[in-house]
Amino acid sequence: MDPESARLTRPRSLSQWMRARFKTVLDPIAGFFNRLGLAPNTITLFGLAGNALASVLLAMGQTRLGGLVVLVMGPIDALDGAMARLRGEPTNFGAFVDSVTDRWSELFILGGVLTRFALEQNPLGVILSFVAAVGSVMVSYSKARAEALKFECDVGLLTRLERYLVLSPALILNVPLAGVGIIAVFANITAMQRILFVRAQARRVRRE
Repeated sequence: MDPESARLTRPRSLSQWMRARFKTVLDPIAGFFNRLGLAPNTITLFGLAGNALASVLLAMGQTRLGGLVVLVMGPIDALDGAMARLRGEPTNFGAFVDSVTDRWSELFILGGVLTRFALEQNPLGVILSFVAAVGSVMVSYSKARAEALKFECDVGLLTRLERYLVLSPALILNVPLAGVGIIAVFANITAMQRILFVRAQARRVRRE
């Protein structure tokens, strides 16, 4: 099967499904912000600032409040791309800024949780938060590096959307240890899935 056929027949990821499902919700909101004269990158930076605030709240032990801020910032993070698309001006730089701020946002949040566990002298929480951060970065990096080498890499159990759907409820319910524990395990499994997926493509290319 050629790569184009594989792309068409592979099931859509949760991120792709959610993007298509909520397009009718996001587009009117994105259009409203466009009419206000806001730039997509402004929304991107607002989302980053909101997640930085959430990280401070989490470090201070305000877990539920921090979780609510994280929950609100999720849809806002999706608005910048919708705004750029409606403007007809999505750019490589805009996509680059969006990806970089996404990484910062996620590390801010996990750093806030890690700090809270450190202050509480909870070594298990510190370790799981660190491993979750490593896994989250490796999921994103493996995709970016694979695509730079012209491989497909949109696979895996726990992409950024799934990590958001795990962590924000865990914070709101005040069970952060469970949230970072799930991410620590499955984000690293996802990174390994992506490595194996790229290896299979590389072997196919060598055979051809």
